[in-house]
Amino acid sequence: MPELPDIAAYISALEPRIVGQPLLTVRLASAFLLRTAQPPLASVEGRIVRELRRIGKRIAIGVEDDLWLVVHLMIAGRLHWRPPGAKLAGRNNLAAFDFPKGALVLTEAGTKRRASLHILSGEEGLQSVDPGGIDILSSDLSSFRRALTAENRTLKRALTDPRVVSGIGNAY
Repeated sequence: MPELPDIAAYISALEPRIVGQPLLTVRLASAFLLRTAQPPLASVEGRIVRELRRIGKRIAIGVEDDLWLVVHLMIAGRLHWRPPGAKLAGRNNLAAFDFPKGALVLTEAGTKRRASLHILSGEEGLQSVDPGGIDILSSDLSSFRRALTAENRTLKRALTDPRVVSGIGNAY
């Protein structure tokens, strides 16, 4: 289940591969994956990747003109770095993000198909998918304590609520 450590590892592995590179094309094998209509998917193609961010359990890929591709892997989603132009054969392959040096392929095992891709514009768009929990890696003890004691609930429920703690779920 991709959560904070997994998402951080994906971002660390992707940064040297795609930051500064043009996103040549985005190929979807399944239309259900794309959850937004505006801006259109074609608007990110050909743009240079400027930065990567973690938003809760999501990976945000920022390209020129303040456009963002936000990928939520959910439970069974994974990212794979493949050779350029990798085929999207097989039922588990959902999308490919083509770069000059390779293709980032999104797969999802299982039949539920919960993974998602949002194309968003600006910081306001990113905030719309942010559940708002504190970042455990940058918070201090007092803010962590305040977040956990803001509501009367069990420790497990507080730690697994993305509105309380960003990026941590049931697996950890």
